[in-house]
Amino acid sequence: MNKFLTSKWTKFAVFLICLIPAGDLVGRALTALVAGLPLETYLTPDPIKFITHRTGDWTLRFIIFALAVTPLRKILKLPQLIRFRRMLGLFAFFYGTLHFLTWMVLDKFFDWRDMWADVYKRPFITLGFVGFVLMIPLALTSTAGMIRRLGGKRWQRLHRLIYVTACLGAIHYYWSVKSDVRKPLFFAALIAILLAWRIAVWTIARRNAPDAVTDSPPSSPASA
Repeated sequence: MNKFLTSKWTKFAVFLICLIPAGDLVGRALTALVAGLPLETYLTPDPIKFITHRTGDWTLRFIIFALAVTPLRKILKLPQLIRFRRMLGLFAFFYGTLHFLTWMVLDKFFDWRDMWADVYKRPFITLGFVGFVLMIPLALTSTAGMIRRLGGKRWQRLHRLIYVTACLGAIHYYWSVKSDVRKPLFFAALIAILLAWRIAVWTIARRNAPDAVTDSPPSSPASA
């Protein structure tokens, strides 16, 4: 298992797998265009809504995948899983960017006044916008060079913002759904479990070493 997880080909395969959701959307659109059919044929009767929901779902999924790396590597005793955390976090930002661009370009057509009105007046869009903005510095400081420049402790403090982003994303999803809330509640439950695990580990560490300088919960997925 160690050899498999440390192989460069495994990481490349994971990278390709992470691109599948985006590839599916592109494939659907291209198939419709090549066949000379309306996008609704392959992207449901409401293509913009379909793309918005699909990219938003995958943003939260990748945040959850990345948050799950730390507990899984400890529970399964597979420290090599850490190699994939940065990639998963950056893919969360990638799909979050697609989600934001879908709203900005396809839904609002660069109507800045309408966009700011939505951010100001509609709470679920406000939370989603704030959550996306918080992901930007995490993605920009995800490299080893930025860790050295910021210093380990400052970098860790900055990357705890991912916990805020995860919570905002879950609430954004829940508030945006008008009927069936099972999926957003499921995502919220997973995020709550992963954050509770971190809090429990941090609390136990503080109790076992009350006089030691104890770091806060593990760093964020987008940092990896």
